[in-house]
Amino acid sequence: MILYIHGFGSCGLGRKSAALRDHFGADRVLMPDLPHEPREVCARLASLLAEYPVELLVGSSLGGYYATWLKARHDIPAVLINPAIVPFLLLEDYLGEHRGCHDRPFEVTRRTLDELHALYRPELGAHERYLVLLQTGDEILDYRQAAAYYAGKDLVIEPGGSHRFDNLSDHLPRIEAWARLHEQDRQTPA
Repeated sequence: MILYIHGFGSCGLGRKSAALRDHFGADRVLMPDLPHEPREVCARLASLLAEYPVELLVGSSLGGYYATWLKARHDIPAVLINPAIVPFLLLEDYLGEHRGCHDRPFEVTRRTLDELHALYRPELGAHERYLVLLQTGDEILDYRQAAAYYAGKDLVIEPGGSHRFDNLSDHLPRIEAWARLHEQDRQTPA
């Protein structure tokens, strides 16, 4: 099963999760609408991992940040799409009220930033498996931050594109092959 973790102000059902469902099958992709407060997001993700046999994390933007946090606690391969590296700094400019998916209001507070900062991992373990998809045209996040942070992991850097990652469907066979390879690694005794 795949757990799709959406980004800031977004929701589970979107273009990326729909592409995942089309490719992998609707019954194989969990795509929850997550709350906006980080501690609530963490509790919800932990609950889903306890309830479902998740074999792959797919996180987009802020969802990539959460997936990276989960990797410290679970040995689940992760695919990250234009992931946020230090959202607690980026969201400084977003303090205040916003409207998210389904036009639901939410607020970014100093507490939100503190909770995000508490999840930060200054470095990754050498054994952690990631496939990181980046587009240089990301207008929200500087792809070079993610390329440096995930150096040594499986990186795909495409010229152009956008924060939405314009051609995710083209990468679904690569994601499937990468996940299959790492699932075999997990099942092979050391």
